[in-house]
Amino acid sequence: MDERSGDGAQDIEIEGHKDFLERNVSGFSEKDWSPSAREPLLRSRINNTSQIAIVGANVCPIESLDYEIVENDLFKQDWRSRKKVEIFQYVVLKWTLAFLIGLITGIVGFFNNLGVENIAGFKLLITNNLMVKEKYFQAFAAFAGCNMALAACAAALCAYIAPAAAGSGIPEVKAYLNGVDAHTILAPSTLLVKIFGSILGVAAGFVVGKEGPMVHTGACIANLLGQGGSRKYHLTWKWLRYFKNDRDRRDLITCGAAAGVAAAFRAPVGGVLFALEEAASWWRSALLWRTFFTTAVVAVVLRGLIEFCRSGKCGLFGEGGLIMFDVNSSPSNYTTPDLLAVIFLGIIGGVLGSLYNYFVDKVLRTYSIINEKGPVFKILLVITISLLTSFFSYGLPWLSSCTPCPPHAMEQCPTIGRSGNYKIFQCPPGHYNDLASLFFNTNDDAIRNLFRSGSTKEFHLATLIIFFGAMYFLGIVTYGIAIPSGLFIPVILAGASYGRLIGTILGPISNLDTGLFALLGAASFLGGTMRMTVSLCVILLELTNDLLMLPLVMLVLLISKTVADSFNKGVYDQIVKMKGFPFMEAHAEPYMRNLVAGDVVAGPLITFSGVEKVENIVHALKITGHNGFPVIDEAPFTDSPELCGLVLRSHLLVLLRGKKFTKNRVTSGSQILKRFHAFDFAKAGLGKGVKLEDIEFDAEEMEMYVDLHPITNTSPYAVVETMSLAKAAVLFRELGLRHLLVVPKKPGRHPIVGILTRHDFMQEHILGIYPHLNPNK
Repeated sequence: MDERSGDGAQDIEIEGHKDFLERNVSGFSEKDWSPSAREPLLRSRINNTSQIAIVGANVCPIESLDYEIVENDLFKQDWRSRKKVEIFQYVVLKWTLAFLIGLITGIVGFFNNLGVENIAGFKLLITNNLMVKEKYFQAFAAFAGCNMALAACAAALCAYIAPAAAGSGIPEVKAYLNGVDAHTILAPSTLLVKIFGSILGVAAGFVVGKEGPMVHTGACIANLLGQGGSRKYHLTWKWLRYFKNDRDRRDLITCGAAAGVAAAFRAPVGGVLFALEEAASWWRSALLWRTFFTTAVVAVVLRGLIEFCRSGKCGLFGEGGLIMFDVNSSPSNYTTPDLLAVIFLGIIGGVLGSLYNYFVDKVLRTYSIINEKGPVFKILLVITISLLTSFFSYGLPWLSSCTPCPPHAMEQCPTIGRSGNYKIFQCPPGHYNDLASLFFNTNDDAIRNLFRSGSTKEFHLATLIIFFGAMYFLGIVTYGIAIPSGLFIPVILAGASYGRLIGTILGPISNLDTGLFALLGAASFLGGTMRMTVSLCVILLELTNDLLMLPLVMLVLLISKTVADSFNKGVYDQIVKMKGFPFMEAHAEPYMRNLVAGDVVAGPLITFSGVEKVENIVHALKITGHNGFPVIDEAPFTDSPELCGLVLRSHLLVLLRGKKFTKNRVTSGSQILKRFHAFDFAKAGLGKGVKLEDIEFDAEEMEMYVDLHPITNTSPYAVVETMSLAKAAVLFRELGLRHLLVVPKKPGRHPIVGILTRHDFMQEHILGIYPHLNPNK
C-alpha cells in the first residue's frame, strides 16, 4: 500500500488506546479513494485497497517513490565522514553503471533481432517452399501452426510467470519515472519474459513491434544493476550500496529507457530525446550527459555486432533486423503542391491517430474482462488473435494480382526457395505478389519495402488500401493481449501504407518520391497516436539517414499532433490512466485553483514525539498503512510543541529491529549514531524490507522508549495551509516528493495540519470531497 492507511484501519477499535490517540492523533491526514470507486479497466471488482493499478490485468498495490534527500543525523554524519576516495568511487560507479546499461541493452537488442530474424525466417522459408510445390493447404497449416505455437509460448510466459511483461511497458516506465512503483514492473522475472516473449511474439507474425518492449527491457536492466542485483536469484553486489535509493535508481532507469530506444531503432540521439520528451518527469544537465553516453555505447555495440553478422555467421540475420531505411531520392526543394500534400498527410495522420487511440482504449477495456478470468483465458485470447492474423496474412494476398518483376531489381525476383522480398506466392515465373511481399515478411522488411524509393509501380493502389486496412485493424485488436507488444511498428506500417497510397495518387502533380510519402505518412501517424515531436523527428532522421527531409518531417509531425490533441490524449497517456497509475501531470488542473492545501488533507493524522514509547510506535504501524509520520517535540524537550520533521515507516522498522531502547524518556541519539550506519536505512529491494510481524517484542521492551531524532528528516518540504492546491501540486511534482507537510498559518495551533501525498492531488479524491467542482473548467 501507499503512504496512507487502508480501509481496514478505519474499522479497528480504538478503545483501550485513548491515551495514545489523544496524544498522537491530531489534525487531519490523507483519506483513501472512495471504496465505491470502480477500478480502472476492471469492472467486476471493487477497489477496496488504498491504491491499485492494473498490470497485466492483475490488481497490484502501488508504492510511491521518494526522490527527496532525507536529511537526518545519520545522513549528515555519513556525508561528513565520506572521504574523497569514496566520493570518487561513487562517481566512477555511476559512469560504470551507465556503460554497463548501454552494453547489456545493446547486446539484448541484437539478441532480440537475431532471434526474430532466424525464427521468422525459418517459418517463412518452410511456407514458401510448400507454396512453390503448390501445397497451399499444407503451407497454411505450417504457417498458422508455427504462429500459434510461438504465440502460445509467449502468452504462457506472460500469463504464468510475469503478467507485468505484457504490452509495451512504456506506460509503466513512464509512471515509474513519475514516482509510481507498481508491483514487479521492473523485476528480473519481468525482464526475462520481456526479452523472450517479445522475440516469440514478433516472430509469431503479430502486428506488434519489439521497440516498445526494448524500452521496458532497458529500464529493467538498469533497475537490476542499480539495486545491486537480486537477492531472490542470488545475484547481489554489496559495493552498489550507494545506489540503494529512489533518486539514483530513477537516473539509471532513465538511462535504461533511452538505451532501449537506441537499441530498437539504432538511434542514439533519438533515444536521449525520447527519454527527455516522453519518459522522464525530471531532468537535469548531468543526466543528459550520462544518458547520451549510454546511448553512444549502445550504438557502438550494435555497429560492431552488425559488422560481425555481415560475414554470414548469424544464420538468416542480416541488416534487416535492425531497421535502417535509406530514402536517398528526396529532393532539396519543395513546390507548393508538395507542401499542400504534406499538410494533407498531417491532417489525415492526426485524425487517424486519434481514432486509433479511441479504439485501443475500447479494446483494452474489453480484453481486461477476458484477461481477468485467469491465465488460460489469456492464452486462448492470444491464440485466437494469432489465428486471425494468420488468416489475414495468408488469405489477403490471394486478392492481389501478379506483377511482373522489375527489370533492374537489386535482388532475385521472384524469391524462390528462400526468404526474400519479392514473394512469388501463387504467381507464375517472372512475377511476384506485391501484397504477399508485405504480409509474408518480417515487419521490418515490410516497412523497408514501403519506404523504398524509385519504385512507384511496385505496389498497386488496391494492395496499399488492403494492407493499410489490415494493419490498422490488426494493430488495434492485437495490443492488449498477454504478450510483450510495442506500438511503434504497427503505427509505422499503417502510416507508411497510406502515405505511399497518397504519394502514388498524387504522383502526377508532386515531385516527392512515393517512398518519401510513405515516410511522411508514418511520421504523421506516429505524431497522431503518440503525440511526440522532437524525439520522433530525430528517430526518423536517424533511421533514414537523410537530413534533407527535416523540414517536411517537422511540418507533418506538428500538424498531426495539433489535430490529434483536439480529440484525445496520446496513447501512452491514455494507457497510464486506464491502468490506474496516479500520474502527476506537469501542470495543475484548473479546478485546483479553487482549493487550498488545507482543503484536501483529512484525518486522522498520527504523530510521534521526539522520544516515543515503543508500544505507541508498534501500535501506530499496525493500525495504519502510512509511510510517513510527523515528529513533534514536546515538553520537557521544548517549551511548546514544535515540528521536528518527518520519519519514514521503513526507517522506524529498522530502528525497532535494532532495539536501542531506553527505560526512561531521554534522548539517546549519540548511542544510535554509533550503533547504526546510514546504509542500514537504505531502500531494500523488492519484498526485502523489514516487516513489523518479523520483529518480536516482550512486555518490558514495549514499555521502553526510543529516540527518533537521529532518523527524523529535519528539513522536510512543507507548505502553509492557505497555499493554493494548484501551486502545491506543481511543487509536489517538480520536487519528486512522496510527502508534503501542511503547516498552519496562524501561531498557537498544533504545529502540523496534515500531509499531502500523491493521492490527494488525484481527481477522484478531490471530486469525492467536493463533487460540485467542474474538472473541465
